Amino acid sequence: MSLTINIYYTGKNGNAKKFINEMITSGIVDEIRKENGNLKYEYYLPINDEESVLLIDSWTSREALDNHHSSPLMEKISFLRDKYDLHMKVENYQSILADKKDEKFIRK
Repeated sequence: MSLTINIYYTGKNGNAKKFINEMITSGIVDEIRKENGNLKYEYYLPINDEESVLLIDSWTSREALDNHHSSPLMEKISFLRDKYDLHMKVENYQSILADKKDEKFIRK
């Protein structure tokens, strides 16, 4: 069972995009993607909100996510979030294992 976290970072004056840029150029994003259990770490720009960015962050398990949250990378992320004065909205999703016959039903 995997976990997916959607994090909306919102700021002013383009700070959310500056945050993403620094996350990428500093190498933090690459380090996170290499962490044990990371399935996805991707940023997206909402079409209807120029002051926000969306991070879709997926992990193999709660334990992998907890390990990420206790890693030194979280301190770096928090520093940048404060630097750019960003506010967060977080949504959590948990995958369910679907039976093959469920997939047939859904497709119909």
